[in-house]
Amino acid sequence: MDSSLDTPKSWQRLGVSLAIAIVTNIGIWAIVVVMPAVEAEFISGRAESALPYTMTMIGFGIGNATLGRVMDRFGITRALVGGSLLIGASFCFAALAGSITTLAVVHFCLGVGTAVGFGPLIADISHWFKRKRGIAVAIIASGNYLSGAIWPSLLTSMLAESGWRDVYLFLGAMVVVLTLPLSYLMRERPETSASIAAVPSRAAGMGQAHLSGRTLQWLLGGAGVCCCVAMSMPQVHIVAYCVGLGYGPAIGAEMLSVMLGCGVISRLIFGYVADRLGGIRTVMISSALQMLSLFFFLPFDGVVSLYLVSAAFGLAQGGIVPSYAIVVREFLPAREAGERVGLVLMMTVFGMALGGWLSGAIFDVTGSYAMAFLNGALWNLFNLAIMGWLLLRTRALRAA
Repeated sequence: MDSSLDTPKSWQRLGVSLAIAIVTNIGIWAIVVVMPAVEAEFISGRAESALPYTMTMIGFGIGNATLGRVMDRFGITRALVGGSLLIGASFCFAALAGSITTLAVVHFCLGVGTAVGFGPLIADISHWFKRKRGIAVAIIASGNYLSGAIWPSLLTSMLAESGWRDVYLFLGAMVVVLTLPLSYLMRERPETSASIAAVPSRAAGMGQAHLSGRTLQWLLGGAGVCCCVAMSMPQVHIVAYCVGLGYGPAIGAEMLSVMLGCGVISRLIFGYVADRLGGIRTVMISSALQMLSLFFFLPFDGVVSLYLVSAAFGLAQGGIVPSYAIVVREFLPAREAGERVGLVLMMTVFGMALGGWLSGAIFDVTGSYAMAFLNGALWNLFNLAIMGWLLLRTRALRAA
């Protein structure tokens, strides 16, 4: 085993990476919190007011692939510096937006920058661990949820006092001030020779399974779209859902925090599971639990029951997305990790973007979120079908 893997230096880097992820991923959750205020100011429909979120996620997806390639070529520090500056500038320009359309365009740029705190960091940390790679990847992926668990509650009080534009100006400055110094602690490049050496036997197994690396990547991407259309329904619309039920945005923000806080626990648990069962099986377990938990939103709409269902949903789904990165690192070359992981995560983010918009559109047509929850469960079933087929086809690869 490479002496640079699973060392104290690896764990120190993990801590810095997690801090960066918590700060930079606010670019995703800010619009979820301010969506009701934006809808009221611009007098827009639910689907239209969700458009900035959709554009954020499209940018986030493209940014995962683009900045992942930058990381492979130039190192994570340059990617982090460029991404954080883009986040700061985007928040400031968004605060000046005069229409939903302008806000959505700026949020696309915000999503591109925010991506640096997800896929590139996950790919980078995967080079520093081998025995504990699953839990390390899960911890970095949890930064996304920790950000969502911490910031919405803090921003709700600021939103009530200052308005969403002042909140955005504050966030733009904060991300740059906190992220730039941490980025320079990540300048050391990882050694990937040990991981690369393991690839030939994997490639032989891929041949026995009659499954190319490109095919595997696209299958993972398709599965990612399906699971994340389902995942986006509660995550994107829980605040608006609570407003519609008469509970107010503060209760919705608290439920989002509970959901994402439980998602952190889930990602850590499933990271431990992935180190023992592998990525594909872990995706299937978490995906099945996510589909089951979606059905619980249908009969329960009381405050206490919604808190419990939100917690259950968070505990169920946290293992899906990080495990795609584990599958990539199990079967594809380490030197391409940034780009390969970024491409797969890009597809999962496109699923979040599609699901966020689609759930709003279903609400506008039906006047209820019930059909949106059922729509999510159907997409989740497609995810299970793809991963189940992939599990069967890679038996020869796992044996190798």
